[in-house]
Amino acid sequence: MTVKLLFAVIYFSACVVHIFQLPVATGAKKRRAPKAPELPIVERRNWLIHQHYILKDYDTCKVIIKDQLQETNGMCEYAIYVQALILRLEGKIQQSLELFQSCAILNPNSADNLKQVARSLFLLGKHKAAIEFYHEAARLNENDWEISHNLGLCYFFIKDFKNAEEHLKIALKINKHDKTFMMLGRVHLLAGETDKAIEVYKKAVESTAKAQSYIFQLGKYQKAFEHLGNALTFDPNNYKAILAAGSMMQTHGDFDVAMNKYRVAACAVPESPPLWNNIGMCFFGKKKYVAAISCLKRAHYLSPFDWKVLYNLGLVHLTMQQYASAFHFLSAAINLNPRMGELYMLLAVALTNLEDVENATRSYEQAVTLDE
Repeated sequence: MTVKLLFAVIYFSACVVHIFQLPVATGAKKRRAPKAPELPIVERRNWLIHQHYILKDYDTCKVIIKDQLQETNGMCEYAIYVQALILRLEGKIQQSLELFQSCAILNPNSADNLKQVARSLFLLGKHKAAIEFYHEAARLNENDWEISHNLGLCYFFIKDFKNAEEHLKIALKINKHDKTFMMLGRVHLLAGETDKAIEVYKKAVESTAKAQSYIFQLGKYQKAFEHLGNALTFDPNNYKAILAAGSMMQTHGDFDVAMNKYRVAACAVPESPPLWNNIGMCFFGKKKYVAAISCLKRAHYLSPFDWKVLYNLGLVHLTMQQYASAFHFLSAAINLNPRMGELYMLLAVALTNLEDVENATRSYEQAVTLDE
């Protein structure tokens, strides 16, 4: 019985093997997919450099760039270009300029390389040299808004307002960008052409709410308020328009209404120094001096070199009869803006209360001299 059972098991196993045995391939073997061509050694890591750069992983990016430049003996244009961008972000403008110049040598027909050389020269304050490179870039790419706009900026800083106006108008023909409108309006203002500036800002209204703040600065309060209303109709969440509207209401003593506007703006830009400065002065207008100082100190923390914030802090401390603190903030404001007579006048008041008559007299004299 045991022998018969053993033969039955063996027979059953053979059947199972036969059933599940895979068929033998008889046709020709399938061809493998062709291997992707390798990139040239000069460009092999460009994609990786780009990926880490856009992710702002600059440390890893610099390591990859170093390896790539070692492999290519410093001949990889893209690696040098990105390295120069990183150096400029780190504030090393001169080093970035030298690297962008290397890129321009490797590829002299690239308008982008010339633009970056010009940009670094601009940041170094070498506006005339930047103009030359921007003109060279413009020959390679005539319809580039950035080139025309930056040429206008360079001419503006060397006070060549005629050429600045010409290139800014060319930039506006290419692209009606709000920055260009604002810059052109500023050129007209400094040239004493107020009517032309207003016309430029009116044209800018359709594309931006920033123009309203400039009309406000010109003293056209009613017009500015009307245009701000129009701008907010198109874009109710534009914090710059909201801030400008709040500022106008604050100027007319409507502190509560202005504060409501600032609450809306604070949701969009909670770290805005002008916003906290204005909120602080609203509290000052409502005679809530402690809250005013708290807001103004926040504005000072966010923008430590803003003389207006320091001026306001000095004024509030002077009102609270904290003369030593007022002297501290007003002195700092004078260091940043030494041409404003009001600062010397307030400083003189603080010094008088600190019983420093001699320096108070000097401050009053300086205030009178500047006001003349």
